[in-house]
Amino acid sequence: MSPEAFDPLPQGETGLLLVRGPNVMKEYLNRPEKTAEVLRDGWYNTGDIATMDEDGFVRITDRLTRFSKIGGEMVPHIKIEDKLHEISGSMEQIFAVTAIPDERKGERLIVLHTLPNERLQECLAQLSKSDLPALWKPRPDQFVHVDSLPYLGTGKLDLRRLKEIAAGVAI
Repeated sequence: MSPEAFDPLPQGETGLLLVRGPNVMKEYLNRPEKTAEVLRDGWYNTGDIATMDEDGFVRITDRLTRFSKIGGEMVPHIKIEDKLHEISGSMEQIFAVTAIPDERKGERLIVLHTLPNERLQECLAQLSKSDLPALWKPRPDQFVHVDSLPYLGTGKLDLRRLKEIAAGVAI
């Protein structure tokens, strides 16, 4: 399904993963508004972005929470992070993209990073020339240095903490 309109997509295209069946929950107990957020005509919105191949195998490629809606377009945080890591030549995670509300465009990208300023400036120069769509390129003043990126006990980025940090610096 397309994340914006919930329209079916052709096989092989990336979209929102919806599931249904006897093993899918019926509702959140005493939380009808929460139920309405995730259930649509009996289909459960997993929040995952996935593709399905011609044999019916599903490959999860991202999470909807790792997207921002900017000016009506879905912008994938992971693709931006991948490009930044490619540009920097870093094998470890030194960039994390999140977003904060923006009155004009819906959301605004914020990039938390652990790079020294000189290296960041080199990356920003290369980013401006990269093949990313213009809407996907965070503005240079939207990069925020942090001593370390926040991680959960599972080793995954703490997405909630990323947003909190970004909101706290609100550039």
